[in-house]
Amino acid sequence: MNYVAIMAGGVGSRFWPASRSSRPKQFLDILGTGKSLIRHTYERFLNLVPSENIYVVTNEQYRGLVSEHLPELQPHQIIGEPSRNNTAPSVAYAAYKIHALDPGANMVIAPSDHIILKEVVFLKIMEKALQFTATHDALCTLGITPTRPDTGYGYIHFDREGQNRVHKVLEFKEKPDEATARSYLASGAYLWNAGIFIWRTGSILEAYRKYAPGIAQLLENDAKVYNTEAEKQFISENYPQTPNISVDFAILEKAGNVYTIPADIGWSDLGTWASLHEELPKSNDGNVLQGDKIVAIDTHNTLLRSNSGRLVVVSGLENYIVVDEKDVLLIWPKSREQEIKAARSTAIERHGKGFS
Repeated sequence: MNYVAIMAGGVGSRFWPASRSSRPKQFLDILGTGKSLIRHTYERFLNLVPSENIYVVTNEQYRGLVSEHLPELQPHQIIGEPSRNNTAPSVAYAAYKIHALDPGANMVIAPSDHIILKEVVFLKIMEKALQFTATHDALCTLGITPTRPDTGYGYIHFDREGQNRVHKVLEFKEKPDEATARSYLASGAYLWNAGIFIWRTGSILEAYRKYAPGIAQLLENDAKVYNTEAEKQFISENYPQTPNISVDFAILEKAGNVYTIPADIGWSDLGTWASLHEELPKSNDGNVLQGDKIVAIDTHNTLLRSNSGRLVVVSGLENYIVVDEKDVLLIWPKSREQEIKAARSTAIERHGKGFS
């Protein structure tokens, strides 16, 4: 049977001050549609599997938020991490839990906060991937067909001689410089790594035993605690001892049975305010206005978002990010948006954790 595990434990610090540690971006209506990003993700996967086969992996502190946004889920479908140890432990936890329910389970791992504009195409590719992993001992990753030489994504180098649109992964590449990214794009042999994975639970758990035995030894249990009353205590004792490492580093960069399916699905990871500005409809001046009390005069290519209830009037801005929350006003040049995460840390250090 097919299952989906939605990863929803991140803080989204690059979307500060809208995204806070108490309510990260996956729980925000960041697109202005009336639905949070996690809600969009959940509804997208309802076209692939039934609701009872969708799980959400999140930090324990967000359990209530997940229930608020996805009231259809039962408590056992919300997998709460007692600590933030990156994606390798959280993926393993989800795989062990689902495998205990269904040893033949085929599962999708997907982020909770990405945009996918071509949903019909996406679902067809997911079905193809699930069919492939159901009949092969394979770890499959969705590879996004690159549209520009982006230096903000990791890349997948793949064998172009694949069969039935499924290709062997040759190597994972870290975020490149611009010249390298241009060479990747020109070669046609590289894809963006979207962090969307498909595999049988048996295949991924065997990979943990081989390539990340420390995680496997901590989370594997012969007493079969998963989906019992003993699970919470077992996880609270063992999970915090797992290493802080991504599933890419722990498993995928080491395994020899990794495959990819190239996908043109209108994807964005919505990693920054500038990426949000790029995706949303704009005025004739190139502005994105989120809020009903915003006046922009002689302002261009700027994102203005206000949830404060105040009237916001700006003039003379070019390529800026303006985010007006009730307790924080951010005015920041888009060209320096990667510094917002550090600015958040400085603000918290000087004025307290209430601004985190």
